[in-house]
Amino acid sequence: MQKVVVIGSNSFSGSDFIDLLLEKKKYQIIGISRSSEKSKEFLSYKKRNLKNFKFYQIDLNHNLKNLEIILDEFKPEYIVNFAAQSEVAPSWKNPNHWFQTNAVGITNLANILKDKKYLKKYVHISSPEVYGTCEGFIKEDHPINPSTPYAASKAAGDLSLFTFYKNFDFPLVMVRSTNVYGAYQQLFKIIPRSIIYIKQRKKIELHGGGKAIKSYIHIRDISFGELSIMGHGNVGEIYHLSPDKGIAVKDVVKKISALMNVNYDKVVINVEERLGQDKAYTIDSSKARNQLGWNPKISLDEGLKNTIDWVNEFYSFLITQPLQYLHVQ
Repeated sequence: MQKVVVIGSNSFSGSDFIDLLLEKKKYQIIGISRSSEKSKEFLSYKKRNLKNFKFYQIDLNHNLKNLEIILDEFKPEYIVNFAAQSEVAPSWKNPNHWFQTNAVGITNLANILKDKKYLKKYVHISSPEVYGTCEGFIKEDHPINPSTPYAASKAAGDLSLFTFYKNFDFPLVMVRSTNVYGAYQQLFKIIPRSIIYIKQRKKIELHGGGKAIKSYIHIRDISFGELSIMGHGNVGEIYHLSPDKGIAVKDVVKKISALMNVNYDKVVINVEERLGQDKAYTIDSSKARNQLGWNPKISLDEGLKNTIDWVNEFYSFLITQPLQYLHVQ
């Protein structure tokens, strides 16, 4: 069985990737997160047989030596790193926290991993936010032009990682995927929050009237893409994962309203746009499609229905959880 370490295993994307690995039954997996393991309502892999999975609570900013000890004992062939301070708007309040995790912490980790002979590939989960506004379907060689502290911190981390690839043959492969969604997502994200607000008869705030164009793609489609990149992606390259087209945030909320049989105009309120909000967020994923045979399979309507079903199943628990982002350094 192949050995994989998933850093950021408590994250929405990281936990779904673990769920996919466990479904394949070909991997031994270690999950790493700075927080304690979440409950089954937020971790899809909890429904699996976990005999090939082990979790460790480790903060990369403070306990990197402990992680190194675990890695040297386990000797993973693959490390997939989802760990990040990932929210855009709050990054303006404490930008140093974002740079510490997304740039400094990543650099410290790479400096240790560059000497590990057992490591075949380090898959780093970046973000198209590093490009700034993505008008037109831009490719992987597009210049970076970040417009928020979050995006700048991710760009800095990405550039730092490539110096290790260039100078030490560090087996880096980078992934930049668009807006993921699905069951088990953090509740402050627009899709699950909209579903819960509709059930609670609360108004959904649409920043800038919800005109910003996003590229929503189901989390399982992204996990399949990341698995293909882990196994077959070329070291030293960046791969985009994205749907066929973008959609305005307001139109996603309209779809949710229709699926939940409510009047869209009665459940939304327009508010001021967020600082640094990019107008469009669309990227070209033809490289992954042509090289790896990857294609998204789950339609937005199907994915939204599955997410509504998840909220309905665990609603009594979910409404006890915060619906706003809570910052943890």
